Amino acid sequence: MSRLIVSLHALNEKQKSLILEAAPGYRLEETRADSPDPALLAQAEILIGWGKGIAGHVLAEGTPLRWVQSWSAGIDRMPLDRLRERGVFLTNASGVHAEPIASVIIGFMLLFVRDFHTAVRNQERRLWQSSGAESELTGKTAVIAGTGRIGAETARLAKAFRMKTVGVRSKAEPVPGFDEIRTTGQLREAAAEADFVINTLPLTDRTRSLFDASVFSAFKPGAYYISIGRGGTTVTDDLIAALHSGRLAGAGLDVFEQEPLPADHPLWAMEQVVITPHSAGNTDRYADRLADIFAGNLKAYAATGTPDLNLVDYERQY
Repeated sequence: MSRLIVSLHALNEKQKSLILEAAPGYRLEETRADSPDPALLAQAEILIGWGKGIAGHVLAEGTPLRWVQSWSAGIDRMPLDRLRERGVFLTNASGVHAEPIASVIIGFMLLFVRDFHTAVRNQERRLWQSSGAESELTGKTAVIAGTGRIGAETARLAKAFRMKTVGVRSKAEPVPGFDEIRTTGQLREAAAEADFVINTLPLTDRTRSLFDASVFSAFKPGAYYISIGRGGTTVTDDLIAALHSGRLAGAGLDVFEQEPLPADHPLWAMEQVVITPHSAGNTDRYADRLADIFAGNLKAYAATGTPDLNLVDYERQY
C-alpha cells in the first residue's frame, strides 16, 4: 500500500508532479484546511500545511504522522510540544519569503524617505504640495534584527542603495552582507545608531515582546521602525507611545499582536504609519517555491528517513 502525503493547500499539476517524482511509492491527496477529510488526515504520514482543529486527527494514538511541512516560515501557532512528544519532524517554509518580503522592506524605506505616503494623501485631496522632507537611502543605517534569509536578502538589497547594514542576532558571528553584527543584548545600542530598525524575528520565548518601551526609547530620534516578522515581538502600546512622542518618525507594519487589526485601533489613524495586512510574504510564486523546497526535502526523507532542510529545532522554536 502506498504511503500518503496530504496537502491542506491546493497544488497545481506541475507542483504535484514535482512532489511525486521526488518519492515514488507515495500517494498525494488534497483536502481543505478549513474543512479537512478526517479519514485522510488519520492516514497521513506526511502533512503539507496545518489547520485549526486537526491535531486530534493527525496526532491521535496510532496515527502514522512522521513529518509536517509548514506552509509558512513561522511555526509559533502550531502545537510544538505535542509534535515533539510524538517525534514528528517539522520543517518550515524558510526561503520562500526572502525575496518578496525584502522587497516590501525596501519599499517601506523608500516610501518614507521619499515621503510617498504623504504624496498619496495629497493626491486624494488634489493638493499640489511637497512636504520638503524628502531624503534618500544613501548613507543611512539599517539595523536588521534577524539575519536569516529575509534579513540577509534585505541587507543585500540595502547595499545597492549604499546603506550601512548592521545585523542583530543571538551570536556575534559575521554574516555575509552585513557591515557589522551585534548580539541581541546590544539591540538598544544598535538602535541608537539606526535610521531604520527592521524586525524580521520569529516569535519565540526569547523574542516575545522584545521591542518594548525600553528599546523604543533607545532609538535615534527620527528613526523609522519596520516590522514584518511576528506581531508578538512588538509591544503595540509602547510602539504607539514612541510614535506619539515623536521619538519615531514613522513605522511600516505588516504584523500585529492582534490580527486582523481592529477597525477602531489607533494605528489606523496615524498618518506616519503605513499598514499592510500580514501580506509581505504573498507572491504568485509562493506555492512553486514551497513545492521546490518540499520536493528536495522529500528526496532526503525517502532516502534517509529524515528531511534535511529547514528542520525546526523544537528547543529554539524555529
